[in-house]
Amino acid sequence: MGMSARQDDEWTLEAKCRGKQDELFPDGADQKRVRALCSGCPVRTECLAEALDNRIEWGVWGGMTERERRQLLRQRSDVDDWGSVLLGKPHAASQK
Repeated sequence: MGMSARQDDEWTLEAKCRGKQDELFPDGADQKRVRALCSGCPVRTECLAEALDNRIEWGVWGGMTERERRQLLRQRSDVDDWGSVLLGKPHAASQK
């Protein structure tokens, strides 16, 4: 089975930050330091899509801070399925 067959939340098993959850929710300036951990992570895009789709308000996800994600959500308020935008996964409602 390919990666597309895995469970939706199994991507977290491949995350570079696995086991470091406490470090991923820093305050202010520390967020930029923590973002470096996201660099080169094999599931960075899945992580970002998860945070955007679920409007997660805290922590660093997919290399973006809360502020950066809020700004992106404001700029792209037309997007309702970030998984399809970022990962190319078809949205269930838009399949022909």
